[in-house]
Amino acid sequence: MNDQPTELTKTAIRSKILHGKRALVIGIVNEHSIAYGCARVFRELGADLAVTYLNEKARPYVESLAKELGASIFAPCDVGRNGELEAVFRQIRGTWGSLDIALHSIAFAPKEDLQGRLVDSSDEGFKVAMDISCHSFVHMARLAEPLMPEGGTLLAMSYHGANKVVPNYNLMGPVKAALESAVRYLAYELG
Repeated sequence: MNDQPTELTKTAIRSKILHGKRALVIGIVNEHSIAYGCARVFRELGADLAVTYLNEKARPYVESLAKELGASIFAPCDVGRNGELEAVFRQIRGTWGSLDIALHSIAFAPKEDLQGRLVDSSDEGFKVAMDISCHSFVHMARLAEPLMPEGGTLLAMSYHGANKVVPNYNLMGPVKAALESAVRYLAYELG
């Protein structure tokens, strides 16, 4: 992959087309995360950032990146824990009052369900994968909507395995397909 910016990218960076915009990024794990790459570009384009981290174990890795990016909001967010996503949105409302971009770049399935065949996935493993990888995006959209009275952008990360069978992707294929469908329905409802 060529990391050299194109002329269009250079022009966009110089013009700071996201200047004054506020972006929430959920899912940075380290400097190799797709979420980190997105946050870096948002920042280069002028956006102010809110960055979350999963837990105290992840905090030091993400905190250094959040500082590098100049994130004005840095908060814990485990979407599997009641109230944490709501707390992030309360902090955004209190600090900024509004939101322009929300990026959802998270997925999870229990290891035994992820590594096994889909037909052998457990009820609980399937529910956890759907809740964290798909429904949390719907939940995020519900919380973002009132903070985007003039409209905004909601982004979710998917994978080719949502549309085509990819060996060893197993449980995550149907989960990501559900996420993609949720994105389409939310675009219809909110767009």
